[in-house]
Amino acid sequence: MGDLVLSAKARGGVSAIDRLRTSGCLKTLFPRNAQAVEAILINTSGGLTGGDRLAQVAEAGANARLTLTTQAAERAYRSASGWARVDTRLTVQAGGRIDWLPQELILFEGARLQRSLRADLHGDARLLLVEPVIFGRAAMGERLHDAALRDRIEIRRDGVALYSDAVRLEGDLDAQMARPAVGGGAGAMACILYVGADAEGRLAPLRSHLTATGGASLLRPDVLVARVLAEDGFTLRKTLLPALDLLSGDGLPVSWRL
Repeated sequence: MGDLVLSAKARGGVSAIDRLRTSGCLKTLFPRNAQAVEAILINTSGGLTGGDRLAQVAEAGANARLTLTTQAAERAYRSASGWARVDTRLTVQAGGRIDWLPQELILFEGARLQRSLRADLHGDARLLLVEPVIFGRAAMGERLHDAALRDRIEIRRDGVALYSDAVRLEGDLDAQMARPAVGGGAGAMACILYVGADAEGRLAPLRSHLTATGGASLLRPDVLVARVLAEDGFTLRKTLLPALDLLSGDGLPVSWRL
């Protein structure tokens, strides 16, 4: 079990920590960052299995910027019984911004993981998020024939729904991802979402960084979504790094490059 409550505020023209509380297996480090409050989330349990629960609540106050990432890839291991759950709630006040940039989630054979992320934006708040998933470690010859992932993302601005997406993959994921209409044989995937008034101007530059197995669309004038499929985690990251550099304004956390 692990819980995080973190908020950032604007003070003297910079962002600073306002509130912080962690408990259980969730710990947090704060590297120096002149652009934002940068938080590195650490799951000291070493991974997720049946019965585990992580609850993460983060808020960027008015005109504050908060970046959240992880120390390394998260791992969802075999579950003897039950599901692992990760629930994330983000709030961004007017003029603020949150960059939700966790590193890859690696699914192992037998994993049972249910995730939800909800972001509530106010006024002209901005949001950047990425959710990369790797279906077993290709270099180890791993294939997922019995695993499950349920993932849901919901974004609202001033109470009005902007974006809602759900992924449900259960059973033989290797066979499902091999289907042309699902993954076309991909071993890794990612969703990138950018919400901001300048989203339309970022569409063409983002597309220039995507390969033939990725695509980006402007769902609304302020909502930009991209999906990326890749052979493995290494290939996926080669696409994600320049794309996230672009959308974060070269603010990608250092832990992504280690």
